[in-house]
Amino acid sequence: MSLQMWTRFAVGAIAGLWGTHMRLLIWIGRQRTRAIAALVLIGILLPPLGALLKPYVTEAVVGLLCIAFLRIDVTAMRSYVRKPQIVIAATLWSTFAIPLLFAVGTGFFGVDSTHPALFTGLMLQAVASPMMAAPAFAALMGLDATLVLATLVFSTALTPLSAPLFAAFLSMDLVLSPVDLGVKLLAVLAGSALVGLLLRKLIGAARIVHHRDAIDGVNIIILFIFVSAVMGEIGVEFLARPWRMIGLVALAFAVFALLLVTTSAVFLAFGSPRAFAVGMMASQRNMGLMLAGTGGAVPELTWLYFAVAQFPIYLSPLLLQPVARLMGRPEQPDSRDADK
Repeated sequence: MSLQMWTRFAVGAIAGLWGTHMRLLIWIGRQRTRAIAALVLIGILLPPLGALLKPYVTEAVVGLLCIAFLRIDVTAMRSYVRKPQIVIAATLWSTFAIPLLFAVGTGFFGVDSTHPALFTGLMLQAVASPMMAAPAFAALMGLDATLVLATLVFSTALTPLSAPLFAAFLSMDLVLSPVDLGVKLLAVLAGSALVGLLLRKLIGAARIVHHRDAIDGVNIIILFIFVSAVMGEIGVEFLARPWRMIGLVALAFAVFALLLVTTSAVFLAFGSPRAFAVGMMASQRNMGLMLAGTGGAVPELTWLYFAVAQFPIYLSPLLLQPVARLMGRPEQPDSRDADK
């Protein structure tokens, strides 16, 4: 066989493999909310896979953020910079109002004295910034991912200051270093923004829109790392102490629903699509980041609550998809101005 024939064969084989991978990614991406819900079940049923993937959670966070910056709507982002009222309001709500509401609620029910470990878990949830995966979830549901990303960036920037202040004020048994946490967050956000925006420049906005399903597929695969890492021990705990776990799951869904409904109601003046996007973002708290900031030095019950709190987060795209359609979609900016 001549060199030319070998070259044609190699190119054809590579193109075939690439086409197969692309078709698989497109198929996964088109499942969207159903795929995310399925990941929860897979993560519970395959604990060894979670242990294998756990060391790569940080890389997964960076990957999700890179994709979020890759898909950023430049026109919408500029409009939020020119008229930042909703971003500022959402940032203040997420960073300060939600922790205050949690503090009042847990104090009213006496959770801090009767269940101190659960109190720690709830307050970690409250003082955390929105999840790094929140823009990806918003994109999968057809919500305003740019608004979510803008608020995520500002909320995360404030977290190294706000979280230790609330921890000290509430006498939580935690030690959060604002400097260490701030350096970590800055590195993650700045690095992800640099890579994502550079890729956007190289690929082009039109191609990104064209390959939306494949990009959603990549998002879902990366999300699988999160699910597997945090769900590994859930099945064992359910078998050992089922009633306690059922109670924790019920509490996690109740807290998620309360944050979603309250936040959506507060921001309804900005329009139902944006209000629902902010509500979804506010209900998805990045507890993992806070646990990392404490070095994992928290009680067992706090760890368990962190794990079950992922149930409503990862099931919400499937359960709330009809609500997202009912609330309507945000107005789409003129695509001709997308990358001016």
